[in-house]
Amino acid sequence: MNIVDLSKKILEDEIVKNIINFSGDTEIWLVGGTIRDFILGKENFDKDIVVNCDDVKSFSLKLAEKFDATFVPLDEVNKIYRLVLKDKKNSIDIAKIIGDSFIDDIKRRDFTINSIAFDLKNKKFIDVNNGLDDLSHKVIKEISLKNLEDDPLRLLRALRFKACLGFELSKNLKNFIDKNYKMLEDVSIERINAELVKLFKGKYTAETLKDAGNIIDFLFPVMLDVKKVPENSHHHLPLFYHSIETVAQVQKLYEKAREEVREHLQENDFTRLSMLKLSAFLHDIGKPQTWTIEGDRHRFIKHDDVGSKLCIPLLKKLNFSKKQIQYISLMIKNHIYPSQVVSSPEVNEKVYMRFVRKAGDNAIDMILLAAADRLSARGYAITDEIVNSNINGLNHLLEFYLNARKTLKPLPVLLDGNEIMKRFNLTPSPLLGKLISELKEAQINGEVETVDEAINYISSRLQDI
Repeated sequence: MNIVDLSKKILEDEIVKNIINFSGDTEIWLVGGTIRDFILGKENFDKDIVVNCDDVKSFSLKLAEKFDATFVPLDEVNKIYRLVLKDKKNSIDIAKIIGDSFIDDIKRRDFTINSIAFDLKNKKFIDVNNGLDDLSHKVIKEISLKNLEDDPLRLLRALRFKACLGFELSKNLKNFIDKNYKMLEDVSIERINAELVKLFKGKYTAETLKDAGNIIDFLFPVMLDVKKVPENSHHHLPLFYHSIETVAQVQKLYEKAREEVREHLQENDFTRLSMLKLSAFLHDIGKPQTWTIEGDRHRFIKHDDVGSKLCIPLLKKLNFSKKQIQYISLMIKNHIYPSQVVSSPEVNEKVYMRFVRKAGDNAIDMILLAAADRLSARGYAITDEIVNSNINGLNHLLEFYLNARKTLKPLPVLLDGNEIMKRFNLTPSPLLGKLISELKEAQINGEVETVDEAINYISSRLQDI
């Protein structure tokens, strides 16, 4: 698309039209990701504008009235505001010029592809950093190294853009990141976390991780030990690259999946796809601690249990939420489980239903992770027959779950916490939670089906404890 057509496309956008009609003689520029997405033909719901006026807050409040939008102050010090439109999908971010002029402003930005602007008053592109050329060549290039030093988060943002766009980093930028990654120590962990979530949501996460260099070891120190585990009879890749390949396979499975599977993984409040790919990256972090060699066979007994515990302090340090950490720990602990289900000697509806009950809302995720793991491990001892049999079994399990969940009723509560405390003279405690969890597990396994059986089960467990 040429510049004339791009200009026309921008000016025909309904939100842009309303901004122009409202602004009068005020100088306004569309900037950043908004312009980049217009050029790349990507859907964009976030309009970024820079305004040259004395009172940006007043301007923003009046524009909010024009759009009947919700006004959200993002940064009162730097005069940055957000308008959330009525559809709750589109938004407008408004900022005041930084520096003496708009040219000064865009020269302070992170990468050339994000510095392309469109002057809404004069209806023309502004590209003083040759961003259009870099965009056409799919290159992420720094405007200046000083700009990176001014905000070291931009080192991680570069990788995030690579993961989302599939572009290459300029040689200069890549070298700078590899040598100066420790600058991230000066960045708030909240900002780092936000970039990591976006990085793992990107289509090109695996390619980015493979090419990221020292910054990944800095953020995920467990990878230093993971990198020591070589390929073996079951894995054609060293463990670090097997972990990255598992991320790649999750992405491929997601793209090929039916609509209801993709919708499940697109849960935005939880960023489920991003967390599943992070789980894939971390799924074998327990292997270095459990690694033994017997003859020509490498064994990693209970690496799933070890990894599920090992990830918790790591993810806490990176500011992931309690819900996200619980999810990733659960995925790591159960990344082998679906394959065990489909390869058990007695594969039947009862076995499948037990899996459905145990996995709950995470069944799809567990199955995809197990399939990705299988497709990423093709050592010389693993035949095509083994792989195909496993993948076919997992596909059947997924089909069973998708059908079963439509009519699945929750298990009856045979004894709740209050009843257990009253009957066995207990108080609220970790022990009570453990008993409730174990009772549910026994129900799922078909060991307990009545109230009397539940009472006997709890009584027996208390004697054992």
